[in-house]
Amino acid sequence: MERPLDYLNNLSENDWFIGYNSRQFNQIAQDLYLELTQLSADRIPPKIILAEREPLRFLASFIAACAANCPVFLCNPDWVKEEWQQVFDLVKPDIIWGVGNRQSGIGNRNCEEITIISPHSPLIMIPTGGSSGQIKFVIHTWESLIASVQGFTEYFQLKQVNSFCVLPLYHVSGLMQFMRSFTTGGKLAILPFKAVETGQIFNIKQSEFLISLVPTQLQRLLQNPELTQWLSQFNTVLLGGAPAWNELLEKARFNRIRLAPTYGMTETASQIATLKPDDFLRGKISSGEILPHAKVTIRNQQGEILNSNQIGNITIYAQSLAKGYYPITRENQADFQVDDLGFLDEQGHLNIVGRNSDKIITGGENIYPAEIESAIQATQLVADICVIGIQDKHWGQALTAIYIPKKSNTSALKIQTLLQDKLSKFKIPKYWIPQQNLPRNSQGKINRQELQQIAREFLQNSIT
Repeated sequence: MERPLDYLNNLSENDWFIGYNSRQFNQIAQDLYLELTQLSADRIPPKIILAEREPLRFLASFIAACAANCPVFLCNPDWVKEEWQQVFDLVKPDIIWGVGNRQSGIGNRNCEEITIISPHSPLIMIPTGGSSGQIKFVIHTWESLIASVQGFTEYFQLKQVNSFCVLPLYHVSGLMQFMRSFTTGGKLAILPFKAVETGQIFNIKQSEFLISLVPTQLQRLLQNPELTQWLSQFNTVLLGGAPAWNELLEKARFNRIRLAPTYGMTETASQIATLKPDDFLRGKISSGEILPHAKVTIRNQQGEILNSNQIGNITIYAQSLAKGYYPITRENQADFQVDDLGFLDEQGHLNIVGRNSDKIITGGENIYPAEIESAIQATQLVADICVIGIQDKHWGQALTAIYIPKKSNTSALKIQTLLQDKLSKFKIPKYWIPQQNLPRNSQGKINRQELQQIAREFLQNSIT
């Protein structure tokens, strides 16, 4: 398997980094690699925190760290003080790149041993959590990321992957776009989503590129006719990060967006299931087939494998599966049971029902918020919605809708009336709490802990 510097040398004469200087990228990566190899000679490779804001320097630093076999922790430069304290306490870094002043050097090294998977497998720590609680780092290696790339290229039958990236590079969804382009000799364009939203876009041939979006980004682009037309020209529009609602999918299909809804996570180095654009445009609704590098089984609570169309716990085995959560690595590559519930249909397509931990039990009935949120979105009266369960002495949990009305004078009663023919009575939320915005992270995932607090305060004030 080729190593990071092999790919770098193959790209050195190729203007592959659109909007940036590819030669400068190569030079920075080479210089940092030499610096790191000198620092780590006859010593434990230094632990690096990487939080560079500028994409060229972030990616060049990432390649240098991997090439020098240094454990590298990808970090969000916009974390707040408390989050950074979590990271420093956990990592005890030797080198910090980014986050204010650039720091490097051995300094007061922490000499605790780090498990190195093999002499050629730098550990790549990718963050997960953060806005919804304690920050954790998922442990990947160069090999696990390459396995994801290979499964992706085989599934889409691509030799080169050209990526248009608007997602954060410290997140698996942004990093894997770089990895696909970098390791296949493809082109990479990077722009902040805000720039795209205002029409500041590169002059590229979209039919040769893939772009990845989260549902809230897709929603915002589809509100602009010019950007909708621009998006419709892409070869593939990968959609993941959070569940998409039916109204959004229908609008994308109406506008002939070549959408590819995906299912995956940081632990699997992005998607392990993807619906191909042609199937999406023909009306198929699912997360698609399982990619070649992965295997998915649906199991009941006793661990028994279920048949087609039976809902159960999703269990994943993949060559791209993470090695654990820092600092604990798994010795054996075991199946990974996730919190999501779903089923495989007769075609082998994965269908997601909802998260087991999000399940709401009210009056003895099991309810999954995704179904209710989709029905509320379909009324076209809300801009955003999340349904949670709050403790209730009569029902166990009471369904509570926290939403952003599209118009300030939209009443909850009007929404409820429209839901009467769409949902069973017990699935219509009891409490309705309008808000100006909902706490979502950059991938569109909701912070349910914060919503619980919002609901408690709102209901207490209503009672008093």
